[in-house]
Order: sequence, then C-alpha cells, then structure tokens
Amino acid sequence: MKSILLVEDDVAIRRLLTDEFIDEGYRVEGVPDGKVALERLKQGERPNLIILDIRMPRMDGLETMGYLIKMKLDLPVIIYSAYPSYRNDYLAGAADAYVIKSSNLTELKHRVEALI
Repeated sequence: MKSILLVEDDVAIRRLLTDEFIDEGYRVEGVPDGKVALERLKQGERPNLIILDIRMPRMDGLETMGYLIKMKLDLPVIIYSAYPSYRNDYLAGAADAYVIKSSNLTELKHRVEALI
C-alpha cells in the first residue's frame, strides 16, 4: 500500500485529507509540523510522497523543504498551501508540485496519483 506523510498544522484539514486519501487506498500519517515530519523521516520512515503545508508553528514548510533537500531522500513533495505568493520562493520551487488549498480536492488527488 502506498503511503503519504501529511504535514499540516490545521487539525480539521489534516483529518479531512487523511480520510480522503485513506478512501483512495493510501496509508496516511498526519503530523502537525515540519519538526515532527523530519523526526519521523530520521527514524527511518519512508513514505511514497509528502504533502507539505507552508505556514506552520515550530518549523514551517519552506524550512522543512530545505532540510528535505539536504537529506537527499528522493521523495516527491507536494506543497499544499493557501498562499499562492510562496510559489516563487526557491525552496517551494524544489517541490514536485504546488497546489493551492481548495474545498475541491481534485487537483491535489490528481497530483498525488501522478507522483506516486
């Protein structure tokens, strides 16, 4: 079963996305920030894909993306943000996809399917 590491601080969005992707047949682990995500990855967990929010407490998505690049994990990353202005940030540009948050999850689901 393909797995997703969902890095999202908003509990309601994390639950919604977890439920949606479980219904799509994925195993999903949701964590509240980049710091926890990196801890999981350093412990040896290797998801097939990471969905990464940008604005989060403790460690935001762009800082997390910088660490992911340094770790050279070769994992696809989708930045899923409500803020289109970050799309031009060089760290955001290193992600495999940048999807703007929406109540319609079709684009996000298509990107996940394409990258996994």
